[in-house]
Amino acid sequence: MDEAAGGRSARKHQAIVAAAIEVFMDRGYAGTSMDDIAKRAAVSKQTVYKHFTDKEKLFSEVVLATTDRIDAMIDLVAELPAEAGTLEQDLTRLARRFLDTLTQPQVLQLRRLIIANADTFPELGAAWYERGFERVLATLAASFKHLADHGLLRIDDPLLAANHFSGLLLWIPVNQAMFHGGPQHTQADLDHYAAAGVRAFLAAYR
Repeated sequence: MDEAAGGRSARKHQAIVAAAIEVFMDRGYAGTSMDDIAKRAAVSKQTVYKHFTDKEKLFSEVVLATTDRIDAMIDLVAELPAEAGTLEQDLTRLARRFLDTLTQPQVLQLRRLIIANADTFPELGAAWYERGFERVLATLAASFKHLADHGLLRIDDPLLAANHFSGLLLWIPVNQAMFHGGPQHTQADLDHYAAAGVRAFLAAYR
């Protein structure tokens, strides 16, 4: 395959994945056909099958490809400063970015899609969690241990503390979105959840 043909193939692959994300989100796994994806990607069904042997493999790639979006969040968590004078401000800024990333409509839709198909694809759901949110929690736990080592937090179990921190932030907006079928919060709500969550966290761990 020459370079030009390789570039066309890569672009078609990306177009198929992008189309699949949209269709799976709109119609769910059971309601989506390879014909639907081919039409949305503006390619032939044969082209879709050339890149993906069946719908299950395409669904798996679509789900796991979205974990790359977590990388920026991990970088942000890893760079949390260890400064006593700005600890609450730094945690609140982190909390706000955390909320912005994990309450995006497409992220919430994907979460709902994975949960809806967890019985059918349990290994896929576990892989998405491990490559995505579990990596964030592990990085957050390491950052909290670093803060504890510098005397800024009092933490016996950094991973449990990371779960407490994320739970304080995400419980309300994510549950509302799961049960209402979409985000129910405003930007002011997210500001409030970030500030209140950090205050509660520091009351327990500082």
